[in-house]
Amino acid sequence: MTNPGGILETTTSTEERPRQHVYLPGRGPFVFPAPYNTIGIRITNPADMGGEDKLRDCGYSYWNNINAHSGQPTLLVMLSIRDLGACLYRVDKSTNLVTFLGPIFPTNHPMSNWTGEGWYWSFIDPNILYVNDQLHLYRYHVDTGALEVVIDIVPVPAIPARTDEILWQFHSSADDQVHSCTVKAGDSRNWDMLGTLVYREGVPGDEIWSYYPKIDPKPGTLDESQIDKSGNWLLIKENLDGRNGEDNRFIHVPSKSELRVLIPERQLLDEHGAGGHSDSGYGYMVAADNWNAVPNAVRLWKLDGSSPQGLVVYHGFNWDAQVNHVAHGNARPGDWHGQYAIGSGAARIHLPRNNEIIAFPLNGSLAVLVVAPCMVDLDAAGGGIGKDFDYNKLPKANVCPTGEFVLWTSNCGTDRLDAFLVRVPGQLLGGTVPPW
Repeated sequence: MTNPGGILETTTSTEERPRQHVYLPGRGPFVFPAPYNTIGIRITNPADMGGEDKLRDCGYSYWNNINAHSGQPTLLVMLSIRDLGACLYRVDKSTNLVTFLGPIFPTNHPMSNWTGEGWYWSFIDPNILYVNDQLHLYRYHVDTGALEVVIDIVPVPAIPARTDEILWQFHSSADDQVHSCTVKAGDSRNWDMLGTLVYREGVPGDEIWSYYPKIDPKPGTLDESQIDKSGNWLLIKENLDGRNGEDNRFIHVPSKSELRVLIPERQLLDEHGAGGHSDSGYGYMVAADNWNAVPNAVRLWKLDGSSPQGLVVYHGFNWDAQVNHVAHGNARPGDWHGQYAIGSGAARIHLPRNNEIIAFPLNGSLAVLVVAPCMVDLDAAGGGIGKDFDYNKLPKANVCPTGEFVLWTSNCGTDRLDAFLVRVPGQLLGGTVPPW
């Protein structure tokens, strides 16, 4: 389907689009008003949660809430509702009509009360949702209801003499073969992050386990880690020098044929451009850099150190105009020049693109495709009352593997959160959107 609408501009554009009232259906398709004119889809409504404010936000933009739907007539969305747990919604891609399928797990299942934060869809299998508890990573097969163990902490050879450690913040490569997570201490050590575990699947006895302890053992120095889409590179966000903020470690994760090949670890300090909020592609990351000369820059870094290093692909109008989260779940193998990432954010200050869903190409052209308004009011009650709940209200938009749909949550200025999709008119960015 050709997606209408969208606004093309550059990062230096000074245009501020007034906040508009968007007329929303009870569920299903609608059109964002001019000048956006893009197709929106309302996923949730009050009936799903008894009229109360029970929808949880999307979590983080690098965990895909939309399945790998290429070649499928429908797509699936996973959202979490308090008292129900993780729930599924089905969207017909030809009509944009939405069906609420209900909770993934029955109320008597041990995972029914988990928030769903950190759960994510496979990049290649439309029926696999990765779910985890504190000791396991599972593949949940939504078509059969089967729960398949991928990682069990008990026999992990990289964590000998386990005491109270747990596994947290899982990520998987796009081929479903390599998985990373942070290893976290238990309550007796204040849940401190200890290191990063990487597991490359293989036939029994032929798997590869790797463990990377944090460099500075002091509490609070390690934040999070993420395997890239290729499964060959690990990004660790860790304060290495005790100064400023998080630094980056880039580690080559060997395959079986590469075990004798040693590629030195690379490090990038915060003040030199280390990524804050980020997402990965195949061998690169797209990351926010708050030290750059241009305000609120988003930069592209090759993880192997090759050129380009730190290419600015987006920046704000000024330091108050920022993208809170970057999403690149639509990454695909091959040339990164022809691909785009998604940004979203919400703010009380009204400046160009401050409260909009945007797409920007990774080629350094500094073009921007404005897709839709976020419809978030940080002072409305939905998502929590008071500034302490601002983070809950941020859209944290994530993008599906084809790049065609973006999902986010918004209070729309009301007393509850709802979830929305928008179709991205990516053809306006040129040759950036051939779907998988």
